[in-house]
Amino acid sequence: MNKSLLAVIFFFCHFCASAAVILQYHHVSDTTPKSTSITPAQFQAHLKYLADNSFNVVPLSELMNSIKKQQALKDKTVAITFDDAYIDILTEAKPLLDQYNYPFTIFINPGIVERNSKSYLSWQQLKAMADDGVIIANHGFEHDSLARVPEGLSEAQWLAKNTESLLAAEKIIADKTGQSWRYFAYPYGEFTPEIQQWVKSNDFIAFSQQSGAIGLATDLTSVPRFPASMPYDKISSLRDKLNSLPFAITLDTEAAKTLYPYQQANEITINVVVDDFYKSQLNCYISGLGRQKIHWQGEESFTINFSQSLPAGRVRANCTAPSISKPGRYYWYSKPWFVLKEDGSWYSL
Repeated sequence: MNKSLLAVIFFFCHFCASAAVILQYHHVSDTTPKSTSITPAQFQAHLKYLADNSFNVVPLSELMNSIKKQQALKDKTVAITFDDAYIDILTEAKPLLDQYNYPFTIFINPGIVERNSKSYLSWQQLKAMADDGVIIANHGFEHDSLARVPEGLSEAQWLAKNTESLLAAEKIIADKTGQSWRYFAYPYGEFTPEIQQWVKSNDFIAFSQQSGAIGLATDLTSVPRFPASMPYDKISSLRDKLNSLPFAITLDTEAAKTLYPYQQANEITINVVVDDFYKSQLNCYISGLGRQKIHWQGEESFTINFSQSLPAGRVRANCTAPSISKPGRYYWYSKPWFVLKEDGSWYSL
């Protein structure tokens, strides 16, 4: 591991015991697809849990500014986000959020908003919400995955094209709502290290869809958010997420890769810099494969040799370990992979 980076992360770890969490929602509805929905009743139960347990719900901007300025995070801080600008965010979610005076963010696709579908918020509604303190942020002009490079284009050409699209979306949001935060949520949560560098070069903070708490060492090109819709909407699941702590980790070049051909991802080595957990109780689970064996490489890194090659699709490793200093709370890190099908094509969205 790079010694200067190691020194920086050790400095960050002065704050590792404090944690913040970002929750991600889509629909708040009884009638929309369950995979992207939470019922209004269950959403209200989430908000009540936050209030009853003294969580500090803040605007996403406050949380991001603290990380950018390296200012200590207040423990048990939470930000609430929604993707895709569905109408039920206004009709179902906002009245409940207003009851608790909780701020929130909506990531939108201007190209979709401009089609004036009854399922989506209009510019007039978004402007009224923005004037009421809601953060309106960028989810891409359309809802296109940046990781899926069209045939005939190089990745560099594809990203150059998307630079125009991303900046156009940001300008439209600014023109229509008066806001420009340069926050970007990856459509479908798909990204690569090259896309992360592209985000950074365009001066955006990017948000992903893998789980995990955040802290001062969080990479602002892949800020994790906990999905909180079905089937992850139970209060027991929410409690564990809200009480999680951020692992301070680094990944070498090979381990940082996210996009793989079929059956070519077989292991990962993770460098971890935090000593406030029991190494013997570190557990890592990979979707589709289950619990994996962990091999420590000295005191600062561990390797997971996958029990099988990763299956095609969106795959996640979730690694957790109990905190020593905060009994009952767990450090939590999630690593995403996007694995192509056997014939080299993309899996379905």
